[in-house]
Amino acid sequence: MLSGIGAFVDFPAMEAIYELGEITCPSGELVIVDGGHLGMWSGERSPAEVDPAAFGVQDPDVAAGITGATDFAITGPDAAGAAHSFDRQPGRMLHDIPAQGAGRLRELFDAHCRQHGFTARLEPCPERVPHRERVRRCVAEGGGAFLMNGVPVVALGGLPTDRPLPVLASGAGLVVPVSPAPVAKCVELGDIRVDWARILFGDADALSHWQHDEPVDGLADVAFWGASEEAAAEEFGAPALGEPGEDGVRGWTGLPLPEAARRAGALLGWKDADPARRMMVDFRPHSHHWQVMRQVRASAVEAGTVEVGGARMLCTMTGQGDGWFPVSADLGPSGELVAVRVSFAV
Repeated sequence: MLSGIGAFVDFPAMEAIYELGEITCPSGELVIVDGGHLGMWSGERSPAEVDPAAFGVQDPDVAAGITGATDFAITGPDAAGAAHSFDRQPGRMLHDIPAQGAGRLRELFDAHCRQHGFTARLEPCPERVPHRERVRRCVAEGGGAFLMNGVPVVALGGLPTDRPLPVLASGAGLVVPVSPAPVAKCVELGDIRVDWARILFGDADALSHWQHDEPVDGLADVAFWGASEEAAAEEFGAPALGEPGEDGVRGWTGLPLPEAARRAGALLGWKDADPARRMMVDFRPHSHHWQVMRQVRASAVEAGTVEVGGARMLCTMTGQGDGWFPVSADLGPSGELVAVRVSFAV
């Protein structure tokens, strides 16, 4: 049974609707993103300050290209038309262009403009644009999308700053109801790409405090499961993990970080020593990402919340796996935000 503003939300007939939890948005600006990619988030810092290893890039050449990337602005009398038809990224900015690809991009853009008769050019930005600033620019345009190292992120403003908002789910998607006002129009904001089967709703300011892999308490868990888990448990004296929602998983919880890293390394070494050993090993520092995913694993609706930087964020599994999911805003007669929707389009 839904109550409050959630009772006014329009869902397809006969859809089962349930509440996943609540978010707060003290800044009034909301970010919707694949929660598994938040190791990339720079907040108010330059994206160049984020170590590519924090989001899984190990190749030194690739990492150097990411760190030395450039943001470009599309300028000139025909900038809007050129940006739309070139269609590489949303809007008139091309973010995070790797150093080794910048020259080729400029050649392609110049050729595109000549072909279509556009008077426009690519201007390199003197500094990289922080992700928080990218959100501000989206909000100033009425909401929209930008790329974060190739990952599409959606941002919008107009959310109430003084009260929590429910996040509702159905087979059709996710909805954050904001107001009981009638819907006058629906505005498409862009798509988010999900690679980790999860979606996070977070306040734009609070995300600057997000710790994706760094433990907030200096501790970590080590978990393992699979066909060889019994043999590994006997070899290493590992008990059942004992975490809600993780029956059949072995490992240790609340270890000091160096000890957890040592045990995870030993497990991986044991597994790799024999190709017949099949097992997953998961190293889990007590980060904000770990906190919310711990709740997700224990939840009947696969959702959890975490308090970060004075705001409550919510992460939920899609139930659809990975993919591209359109995000839209329902607006009222005066242009006020009525609801935010993430569609699980089939």
